[in-house]
Amino acid sequence: MKRIRLDNAEFEGENVVYVLDDGEETALIDVGAASGVVRTDLREGLAELGVGFADVDTILLTHWHYDHCGLAGEIQAASGATVYAHEADAALIAGERRSAFDDPEQRTERLTEWGMPAADREALASFVDGHMDLAGESVAVTTVTDGETLSVAGVDLTACHLPGHAAGLVAYCASHDQLAATRGDDTVPDVELSGADEQEAAFVGDVILPRYTPNVGGADLRLSEPLADYVDSLVRFADRDPAVAYPGHRDPIRDPADRAREILTHHRDRTRRVIDTLAERGPATPWAVSAALFGDLDEIHILHGPGEAYAHLAHLAAAGVVERRGRQYALVADPETVDVAGLFPVADDTADHETG
Repeated sequence: MKRIRLDNAEFEGENVVYVLDDGEETALIDVGAASGVVRTDLREGLAELGVGFADVDTILLTHWHYDHCGLAGEIQAASGATVYAHEADAALIAGERRSAFDDPEQRTERLTEWGMPAADREALASFVDGHMDLAGESVAVTTVTDGETLSVAGVDLTACHLPGHAAGLVAYCASHDQLAATRGDDTVPDVELSGADEQEAAFVGDVILPRYTPNVGGADLRLSEPLADYVDSLVRFADRDPAVAYPGHRDPIRDPADRAREILTHHRDRTRRVIDTLAERGPATPWAVSAALFGDLDEIHILHGPGEAYAHLAHLAAAGVVERRGRQYALVADPETVDVAGLFPVADDTADHETG
């Protein structure tokens, strides 16, 4: 397997494309945004294996965000590659539907609902308009479903639907030994692996990341309870216990189940902070809660901050801890007695990671 690191700064930045090549078939997992820098990085990385865009047979996309799927249409046009994505994201990737991210009416409706001031909505709109070209060319998408196995370049990859960051986010899980048999030398050595006996590897997109937590709530506005979905995905992923995860940004994660549990703990801690904010300030909009959590925001974070606040407020509302009053959320439970840990399912081996 080969990892191609992309020198992009858009969105989370430092994306990674994974190449599976057995000498007869070439497959890519994610492709990066449709920018000049990313295009050059990807071409140069593929050239090290003696292949180009026209030689790509298969593309597996983890989700619809531009920094993961933007070049899919261009590569497909050059090679006729089959492009796979989960059915929940397929229409967005194909350009058949617009997301609330790039549809001004949908975006304005949601951001107004969150209490975002007009000036910040305009700043976000300017940022979005300046990055629309990263979506790239139109693409024909073949859908995959949870549990479906695709055989590409000598590797059997099983799609694992893990929504939260995006509605159609999938990890592709495979035998580490099969990956090691493909061309390239970027597979993590066996001696450094941890996890299940089967030594499974997972290409996780943005399910988990090594340096920070994936945004929940602002990254895909289609999810009504994004945190609940994400928590369930983290628990299922931790219970699967792969030996190594190859994320969509930066470096491999050598104990991915533990990283998933760390992110669960992070969200329990943040939930407590949201409760404390409402206890101190009274009823508040997601925008006001975001300001208390994150301070001033710019660029994509204008969306991600209140989205994260909304995700936590919606999770608390579903549990009966808060209730929505117009655009605001108000505590209806005693903040001192709320069992925050009880609001989250528990993955195996999380007892030592729980916080109250």
